Amino acid sequence: MTHNEKAHNVVHVLEYNAERPHLMIPEYGRHLQKLIDQATIIEDRDERNKAARYIIKVMGSLNPHLRDVLDFQHKLWDQLFIMSDFKLDVDSPYPIPTRDVINLKPERLDYPQKNPKYRFYGNNIKYMIDVANSWEESELKSALIKVIANHMKKSYLSWNKDTVDDKAIFDHLYELSGGRIDLHQSTEELLNTSDLMRTNKKVSNKNMPAIQKNPMIKKNNKNAKSKPYKNNNQK
Repeated sequence: MTHNEKAHNVVHVLEYNAERPHLMIPEYGRHLQKLIDQATIIEDRDERNKAARYIIKVMGSLNPHLRDVLDFQHKLWDQLFIMSDFKLDVDSPYPIPTRDVINLKPERLDYPQKNPKYRFYGNNIKYMIDVANSWEESELKSALIKVIANHMKKSYLSWNKDTVDDKAIFDHLYELSGGRIDLHQSTEELLNTSDLMRTNKKVSNKNMPAIQKNPMIKKNNKNAKSKPYKNNNQK
């Protein structure tokens, strides 16, 4: 046999993924898929059960980090039947899944955001506006509306631009309140950008981890800065 004839025979033996059957769960690889296909055609039921239990052990060894997960074995047996295209007839310690149950799609969940137009304000702002609308006219209501407007401005600056005109905040507040809160004629201005940033800094300082406020760490850092740099290469 010549070299060209040998090369021609080798080409016919090669397999390409495009020509191979589709893998139900590609994470396990094609060798495990072939084991399951071979176990499916075993005629003796006892031998088929023995092969299925062996395949489950192999599948578990491929995912050792999931052995402590609840119902891990149940998941392996479900995957075994899925990879066999539900053709494997063995005794399972768990209820055997069906194709209809696996392909069943969950119901669509409603998006929790009630105001998708102004998502940067969040749902709490809308809740506060609704509370303000339910109150009677008073100084307390005016104070609450001012707090809401300033918080809206802070949220706007956090997620959008560096500066914002008070009129834009008043427009959004008017729209979110259903036209019941109108600050366009108000002569009192909202907090400026520097005041809002200072407020954010105070809040962030209060939420600093305790380790950053430890005086011993500060002392050690101070001592570390005072030590001059020592070059070992210098004589």
